[in-house]
Amino acid sequence: MEFMGDRATLLETGRFVQPHAGSAGDAMHSVDAVEAVDAVDGRGDNVVRTGGLGATENVDAEETAGVEARHRSAADHGDTASMSVLGALLLRRGDLDGAEPYLRGATADGDRAAANNLGVLLHQRGYADEAAGWWRIAAVAGSAAAAHALGRHFRERGDEPAAEYWLRQSAEQGHALGAYALADLLEHRGEDGAERWLRTAAEQGHREAAYRLARALERRAAEEARKGEGIGPLGPAGTPSCPAPVPAGRRDEGAAMDSTRGGRRVPATGAEGGARTAGGTRGDGMPPGGTQADRTPGVGVRADRGARGGDVAGGGGAVWQTDAGLRVLAEAEAARPGGAREPGLLDEAVQWHRQAAARGHRRAALHLGAILEKRGELREAGRWYLTAAKDGEARAACALGFLLRDAGDEESAAVWWLRAAQDGDGNAANALGALHAARGEAQSAERWYRAAMDAGDVNGAYNLGLLCAAQDRTAQAEQWYRRAAYAGHREAANALAVLLLQAGDHAGAEPWFSKAAEAGSVDAAFNLGILHVGRDDDRTALSWYERAAAAGHTEAALQVGIARLKEGDEQAAERHLRCAAGGGSAEAAFRLATVLDARRPPPGPPALGEPMAEKSECEEWYERAAEQGHRRAQVRVGMLAAARGDTAEAARWYREAAEAGSRSGAFNLGLLLAREGSEREAALWWTRAARAGHGRAALRLALLAARRGELAEGQRWCARAVELGPAEVAERAAKLREALIQELTA
Repeated sequence: MEFMGDRATLLETGRFVQPHAGSAGDAMHSVDAVEAVDAVDGRGDNVVRTGGLGATENVDAEETAGVEARHRSAADHGDTASMSVLGALLLRRGDLDGAEPYLRGATADGDRAAANNLGVLLHQRGYADEAAGWWRIAAVAGSAAAAHALGRHFRERGDEPAAEYWLRQSAEQGHALGAYALADLLEHRGEDGAERWLRTAAEQGHREAAYRLARALERRAAEEARKGEGIGPLGPAGTPSCPAPVPAGRRDEGAAMDSTRGGRRVPATGAEGGARTAGGTRGDGMPPGGTQADRTPGVGVRADRGARGGDVAGGGGAVWQTDAGLRVLAEAEAARPGGAREPGLLDEAVQWHRQAAARGHRRAALHLGAILEKRGELREAGRWYLTAAKDGEARAACALGFLLRDAGDEESAAVWWLRAAQDGDGNAANALGALHAARGEAQSAERWYRAAMDAGDVNGAYNLGLLCAAQDRTAQAEQWYRRAAYAGHREAANALAVLLLQAGDHAGAEPWFSKAAEAGSVDAAFNLGILHVGRDDDRTALSWYERAAAAGHTEAALQVGIARLKEGDEQAAERHLRCAAGGGSAEAAFRLATVLDARRPPPGPPALGEPMAEKSECEEWYERAAEQGHRRAQVRVGMLAAARGDTAEAARWYREAAEAGSRSGAFNLGLLLAREGSEREAALWWTRAARAGHGRAALRLALLAARRGELAEGQRWCARAVELGPAEVAERAAKLREALIQELTA
């Protein structure tokens, strides 16, 4: 049994069972009150120490020598209890030859503690079968520690029924190690009851049991979250996962969601642009592939939205993203309205993690920090990360680095990442690579990405692909993407497909898009939609867009909303547009506003003394799109402000739109300026609008030139207005041009 394989372990075992009553009772607290150490299945951190009845470490050498002398004297005179205690003392000291005769003597007199310890001694000498015989004798006599040792003995020999019998005997007597070992066996066999015995052991202070109980509770909570929230990598089509709509008057809430962070992603600045191409939605909001230009290979198709260092561990600072159960819990908590959270399984898991962490369990401290970080309790999360990191937990050091980076302390973050990377944490190596890439230090970035790959982190290969792509080393980028994709990295598969598509290899790209999408890449699902739009297969494209939208892809939700509007399904369109707008899409916010605007009754004339009405929801969405730089929304907000009589606000929005290239903004700004008497500046903006193709602006310039007597200039602008239209403008411009011609020829 590996937990008795050396002297250091032997001296801390709890198989010196219970104190005796009798003449040696005055010395029992210094002998039987020992720590119990049980190494479970060779797991490095699964060493559990539970306190006994006293603290033998505090007994000085002189007193110990005196106790031993008294027991030796009594033992030599045939006192059974003293023989048992003396044998235990000598066994603890490592004097096997000296301990054995005393233990055998006490055992012959029926002392069960001596029988148990004799089994320990024999096992230490390599006589496992004889040791098991003495453990059986002690266990039958009621020794829970011996029953535990016997159960472990049978389990190591593959006799699980016998192991379960004896471990259950030990556990039912309240032995913490027996309860833990029984739980481990039941969990290994996938049988019910493991959680009960973990709880029994944890309640007695068994730190590994507390940790594993917390993990079991997390798994149950994750399963409930999956059932209750319908969470998955790609949800069912037609059920978009999106933020709650922003209520009117509160556009600051629900601001643009960072769709690149399904979890924490290392921001590999300098490597990000390599695999990314033009966005999937054009400036006018039309679906990609809608024109011949959009069907150019690669245009409109994007690589990983999170092309920022790979799928490194996230949310919980290197724990949430790598732990499937915790990732589901993170998504479930994020999905709760207003962040509401009732006490439940996860809260109980936190309590057990806290108990185990307080007893020095470094992985419990890591998970506790992750949960606290996800809940926004960053200060306490940092303390637990620091505790675990100092105990040698590389993932905690990495997570602490992320916390420090997010707090703006990049240098301290780099120190912890370096420590974690040197301990073999690939995620930390990726973070260091991203840090150097952001500083333009490509060679150092490549070195750390290779270190991540050597540590077994496939993100290292993906990030090397991003780095090479950013340097226009396309062949090497394809090589690294392919390596990561074959290893199952879904975003690498998506990026590889983008490269192949850009190279004109449509047949080679589609299987990689499909593979990435089936593995859960929402970007790949979106890209498949773009690919099918380019083939005029709108039905298949829409199915992929719906699938990506259901997983929270903002641009896909926009495309589904546009498609539903074309079909006349305004209710479904509104639902998807709200999702896309809530995710930060300015085009979706504008289109949602137009849908809501069309439902409003036309405003009546303002009554005298009537207070100004509050902004409607459609105005809020217009403003939100305008604040994100949407030119048509800016013009619309300006028009609404002008209708309220707020000319200063209207001029501000018109000017912003005009300076961004909006011809309507330039025209409307010219109208405002002309009304205020700034005709010269108005003419400048009208000229800008007319040159951009605005027919009404050309007509205004023609009228302005005619008033000034510049007949030839007016005739030229009339011709431009006739050319640009619309029909009403063209008709008026044609009449004006005839009048100017008559004036010139008169």
